[in-house]
Amino acid sequence: MSTESPLIQSMRTAVAAAPTDVPLRLHLAELLIGEGLSEAAVAEAAVALQHAPGDAGARALMMRAMGLPAPAAEKAESVPTPAPQEPRAQESAPEVPDAPAPPTGFDWAAAENEVADAVPPRFVTSGPTSTAPEAPLAADGGDPGDATAWEVDTPGTVTLADVGGMEEIKERLEAAFLAPMRNPELGRLYGKSLRGGLLMYGPPGCGKTFIARAVAGELGASFMSVSINDVLDMWMGNSERNMHEVFETARRQAPCVLFLDEVDALGAKRSRMQHGGMRNTVNQLLTELDGVGGANEGVFVLAATNVPWDVDIALRRPGRLDRTLLVLPPDAPAREAILRYHLRDRPIESVDLGKLVKVTEDLSGADLAHLCESASERALLESTRTGVVRMINMKDLLGAAKEVRPSTDPWFASARNVAMFANEGGMYDELLAYLKRKRKL
Repeated sequence: MSTESPLIQSMRTAVAAAPTDVPLRLHLAELLIGEGLSEAAVAEAAVALQHAPGDAGARALMMRAMGLPAPAAEKAESVPTPAPQEPRAQESAPEVPDAPAPPTGFDWAAAENEVADAVPPRFVTSGPTSTAPEAPLAADGGDPGDATAWEVDTPGTVTLADVGGMEEIKERLEAAFLAPMRNPELGRLYGKSLRGGLLMYGPPGCGKTFIARAVAGELGASFMSVSINDVLDMWMGNSERNMHEVFETARRQAPCVLFLDEVDALGAKRSRMQHGGMRNTVNQLLTELDGVGGANEGVFVLAATNVPWDVDIALRRPGRLDRTLLVLPPDAPAREAILRYHLRDRPIESVDLGKLVKVTEDLSGADLAHLCESASERALLESTRTGVVRMINMKDLLGAAKEVRPSTDPWFASARNVAMFANEGGMYDELLAYLKRKRKL
């Protein structure tokens, strides 16, 4: 094995002092490749990908170190990392030659066949699988772009087509909520107001927030997310004022999807409240939902809760949140989309998504994200112990799947009693049908 030069030793010292500096670590990997230390370069690129999973330059560098041709798109996007200032004792650094660009008309399929025996494919199939989209059904609260108080996101590009699977939910949203909103002329003809309210309920981590964003994308509307922390205030009267300002902001931004997250906290049953201030806040929410004089025209209110039985019954009165939608754990196509999304930037080999989908039934979107994280930790710890970087494989994923228990089980245990003994007006008929189908009654 080649001896490391003083320059690389100095760079290792700098990286040890700033372990999260991805450009610095990638520059070290470039130097290692230049001196023929490919295995050490793979290790540095792997650590860089742990800190920046979506870094195209790190992915391209990993493939160069492994002797694989980098995709043309990644080569075009990657920008040479500027070299940090070297110690004064080192006058000049040896130049690292760039990887030769592939010739025009390069046959990628033939090249892939040549290395097929040496490098396993990322995904394998054990049978027909759905053509799931790349975007995941994100876990509730998992989106870093969630709006804070009074912030309104511009119309996004995420639509229901980006929600993997869950065709039944999409059809119900289309029929009960989206179709009338997309056809304002027909709505006016039949006296249908361009406003609406929908209450989504179900176990946590199953994608209610992501669906709300997708609805906003379908309508081409702005998106505003509000939680109890954005509204409540310690001073008397300020909470009601905040609630009013939330709706006023949505009205100014119409068409706008106003998403009330954890609405059971914002609109809890007033009969159980001992504090008059909270009762006043719920009353203000009811007043704003009524939108006297057509003030809410173009404001589409979506609410989400894990405990619909704790929501004040007045909120579900016709004209407010009068439609409900049960959001259940992801079905098989949705699980495939979520797994593919969370594995997209990780170094994997020979992953059979069809088999993995079968062993992850009843897991929520958040559970599936945790499964991929646990499998990555297994491969990372073994690479640390052995000193040899390896890919994440099916053994890691299946082992993690055995350890992850469905986080939805406690929710179904509570919901079962409510659905069986407190099903006023048939609100939980859909939940009862699901529990019977899953033999959970």
